[in-house]
Amino acid sequence: MNKNLILTLVIATTLGLILAAGCSGTTSNSGTCPAPAPQAGPQIYTAVNINATPIQYKEVNGVKLAYREFGSGEPVLMIPGFGNNMDGWNETFIGILASKYHVFIYDPRGMGSSSDTNKTPVFSQYSDDAAALIKALGYDSMHVYGVSMGSSTAQQLVIDHPERVKKLVLDSVTYNIRLPETKLLLALNEEVNASPSQPAGTRHEAQANLEWKGSWDKLSGIQKDVMLVEGTADILTPDPISVRMAGQINGSWVVRFKGLPHVGSKYAPVQYGENALDFLGMNESPLSK
Repeated sequence: MNKNLILTLVIATTLGLILAAGCSGTTSNSGTCPAPAPQAGPQIYTAVNINATPIQYKEVNGVKLAYREFGSGEPVLMIPGFGNNMDGWNETFIGILASKYHVFIYDPRGMGSSSDTNKTPVFSQYSDDAAALIKALGYDSMHVYGVSMGSSTAQQLVIDHPERVKKLVLDSVTYNIRLPETKLLLALNEEVNASPSQPAGTRHEAQANLEWKGSWDKLSGIQKDVMLVEGTADILTPDPISVRMAGQINGSWVVRFKGLPHVGSKYAPVQYGENALDFLGMNESPLSK
C-alpha cells in the first residue's frame, strides 16, 4: 500500500508567547520562586567555505570530475542543477548536512572544473558519471540529493544503478520537462540550446534535457526511501508534479515549503537542511514482531 506522507511546512516568523507565573511569600516562608527551566535555543550551524576547500579530482568514463568534500559519517552525493556547478550550493545548507554526514559536491562533466568529451550529451551519461564517481570515491553506495536538473540525474541514477543509491532526495523535481506545467523550463532549455554564447557545458546539459524521455514509466519500480521536496511558489517545476510523482513511488514522502521558489535551499537553507537531516536520519525499518 502506498503510504505517501504529504507535509506542508510554513516558513514564517514565529511569535513567542511569554507566560508569567507569580509566587508569593509570607513572614514565615519566603516563597522563593523556582528558577525558570532553561529554554533550548535554536541550533547553531557552521557554514562551510566552498571556495576555500581544495578541489580534488576523479577520472570516470573518460572525463575528470572535480569535487570537494565536507564533514564525516555516512556519505551523501549532491547533484547540482542545470547550468550550475558545485560553487552554487548554499554554504549554510551544505554545512548543516556536513554536521552529520560526509558530503560530496561535484561539477558534472563540462561544468566548472570538470572536463568533457565530444560525445552527444544524453542523460544516461550524467547518471553513469554519478554512479562511477560514487565507486571511485571508495563507496558501494551513497545517499543522493539531487536538485532541479540534478534531481532528474538522480532519478536516472536510481533507475540505471539502483545498487549505488541508499536514500534519495529529489528537490525541485519533474519527471519530464515537456509537461504542461513545465513550459517555462522547456523554453529556458530551448533558449540555452540555441544560444552559441552559452558555455558548451551548459548547452550540452540543455541538449540532454531536451532529449530526455522522462522517468514516469520507471517511477513505480523505485524501491528506495525517497523524499520529494518542493516550494509552492516554484514556477519552473510546480509542486503538483511532486505530488503526482509521489503517487507513483511507493512509500515516498512529499515535503512542500509554502511560498518558496525553485531551489528553495538558497532561500531557506536551515529549514531545507534540517528537513534533509530528519529524512536521512530516520530509521524506516519495519518494527520487529
